[in-house]
Amino acid sequence: MTPTHLNFVLIIASVRAGRIGPSVARWFLDQLPPEGAEFDVIDLAEPTGAATTRLLDHADGFVVVTPEYNHSYPGELKVLIDAHRTEWKHKPVTFVSYGGMSGGLRAVEHLRTVVAEVYMVGTRNGVVIHMPWEHLDDGTLTLDDTAGDSARQAMDELIWWAELLKPQRPVVTRGVA
Repeated sequence: MTPTHLNFVLIIASVRAGRIGPSVARWFLDQLPPEGAEFDVIDLAEPTGAATTRLLDHADGFVVVTPEYNHSYPGELKVLIDAHRTEWKHKPVTFVSYGGMSGGLRAVEHLRTVVAEVYMVGTRNGVVIHMPWEHLDDGTLTLDDTAGDSARQAMDELIWWAELLKPQRPVVTRGVA
């Protein structure tokens, strides 16, 4: 079976000064094979608008790179999710979380209930990065092979779900479902 051409959007959810979200996102993308999927990046620290809506609408799935803020995820991410509805529907999402001892897991647990409410499919596998600032060298995140394997496994699952769900979305957008 020939894989379907897939487009993904990676969302950088951190917006605070001194953030490391872009470094985490860059590390994640560097772990993936060069072929197989195309990525657009939405950085919530930059203005969003109609172009963001188009990217979300044309995406086959999403990777959310999120820190943990106060045992949850950034408010800007919630605003993005709530500002869109059909763009998320019947598309998979995987999470790359980071933070202190929890590695951002509490943020992901909150996100799972929110994404389900807008009909996204949250993948089981994801990436959890504990204390990423301890692994930064000149803005470049360097993690062990186990973390890289985790990124590739998460992406493999995201692709699987995207291929499974993609044929169903045109039916839904025509109002048949």
